[in-house]
Amino acid sequence: MEKVFQRLADQLYDKNPSLSIEEARTWVELLWEDFEVTRAKAGHEYQGKQMTEQIVTQWINHYGSKLHEFAANNPKYKEMLDKKGPMN
Repeated sequence: MEKVFQRLADQLYDKNPSLSIEEARTWVELLWEDFEVTRAKAGHEYQGKQMTEQIVTQWINHYGSKLHEFAANNPKYKEMLDKKGPMN
């Protein structure tokens, strides 16, 4: 998992120069966890790490350049990011 998270963090870091690599890693972990938890709560069967990686990759490609703006306007993510590390 470490290699997957690092690769995704590198992708996000490349998409969003407003983030540090540490912040990009935190975002990847939060997006990963949020997707899996939301799917489980909805009663969907677990589709595996590959499915989650595919979805997180799509989110990075579509929204990665704006994630720093999203955190500023979404208290849930801002709070989680503040717990994991400071946002610039």
